Amino acid sequence: MSLGVESTARDQADAVRRREISARELLDLHLDRIRARNPQLNAIVSLDEERARAGAAEADEALASGAEVGPLHGLPFAFKDTHAVAGWRTTYGSPLYADHVPDRDELIVERVRRAGVVTIGKTNVPEFAAGSHTFNTVFGTTLNPVDPSRSAGGSSGGAACALAAGMVPLADGSDMGGSLRNPASFCGVVGLRPSLGRVPEWPLSNQWETTSVGGPMARNVGDLALLLSVMAGPDPRAPQALGDPGAAFAPPVSGSLAGLRVALSVDLGGAFDVDDEVAAIVASAGGVFGDVADAHPDLHEADDTFRTLRAWHFQARFGERLAQHPDAFKQSLADNIRLGEALSGADVARAYAQRTTLAERMRTFFSPEDGGGYDVLVLPVSQVAPFPADQEYPTSINGRPMETYLDWMRAAYYITVTGCPAISVPFGHTRDGLPVGIQIVAAHGRDRFLLEVAAAFEAAVS
Repeated sequence: MSLGVESTARDQADAVRRREISARELLDLHLDRIRARNPQLNAIVSLDEERARAGAAEADEALASGAEVGPLHGLPFAFKDTHAVAGWRTTYGSPLYADHVPDRDELIVERVRRAGVVTIGKTNVPEFAAGSHTFNTVFGTTLNPVDPSRSAGGSSGGAACALAAGMVPLADGSDMGGSLRNPASFCGVVGLRPSLGRVPEWPLSNQWETTSVGGPMARNVGDLALLLSVMAGPDPRAPQALGDPGAAFAPPVSGSLAGLRVALSVDLGGAFDVDDEVAAIVASAGGVFGDVADAHPDLHEADDTFRTLRAWHFQARFGERLAQHPDAFKQSLADNIRLGEALSGADVARAYAQRTTLAERMRTFFSPEDGGGYDVLVLPVSQVAPFPADQEYPTSINGRPMETYLDWMRAAYYITVTGCPAISVPFGHTRDGLPVGIQIVAAHGRDRFLLEVAAAFEAAVS
């Protein structure tokens, strides 16, 4: 087998474990690709080749000693720059943290490092991961690997770009309003927003605020399952973690589209605008699934729910820092934080009540006992194709103005507030050759089933 940076993460890990290639040789292959593409794309930041080489040498020595190694042993890995990695510069895309070096790993990093990766650096993010376009004043803008004049999406835009360009075999990310799904769609890779509680996080300023979750990205569903199997599983520090062990999601992953009851909607009944070309591509996915119904759950409360909880969360996290450093935040983020200042307890209570209603409505939509019975819901990941990188966000869709930096992300964040798992899988391209993914959603807790459906869809279109 000829192994290269485009090989699956599973093949790369197997080759290292069988000692067909050393971790040092595998690192060199990826560093060569990084040198070739990263200067233009700006996906990986805080790269430290010297420490990476030392880590690869340690990985090789562990194998030579006969030590038991983890499932990701020897794979080069760059963590999202909002995830704290002990001893590594972690900026959150903010000038306030330009020189910040954490003294401990957060849980998702702890698990991935324990699985044997060779840390090489971080992946670029928008400021404090706010917005689905990756740019900041610390490192600049990450560009789309398919068309560098376009956005790579965000907030896990550096991760998705690095994956698609072959700079890393796997990547971690997080998702509040679509930050794992949107960049996956824009860059032509796979991104999963897991069920609430599937990938525990620690430490958190608010363990009970669950709009944001961590999760995996990969170039294919099988590799994504491998990384999810490392990330998932309960932890005593995360009281809302689901109890299934990570091994429940390990590859191989296979499934069938036969007999599935699929609901497909390009706009959830007119809930948001979708670019005409993107809508046509998503609608054509019905031909792959076969038995498709034009159906969707009623999610009309989702917009108010998400925006209220986001503003409340942002004000709680960043309000004091904004007051102290009013010029250190991009305007769209500062405005979002200030929206939280005007919220009352009644506003937050309303949002949580609505979120409960939305979750219950999704449960019945997927439950045959309650009159639903759909296996999956299919809709767009993003309402637009990758937009020009010199824009902060799309200002219009089909001629209709987008008034805020959130308007064009509704297809993703409407699903966020349901708590259901959702995966972005590459599907088609625009006339200009820009990637477009579809979003597949399953009932809460059915992450393994969702992976099987996504794998079957991936196989059908490959």
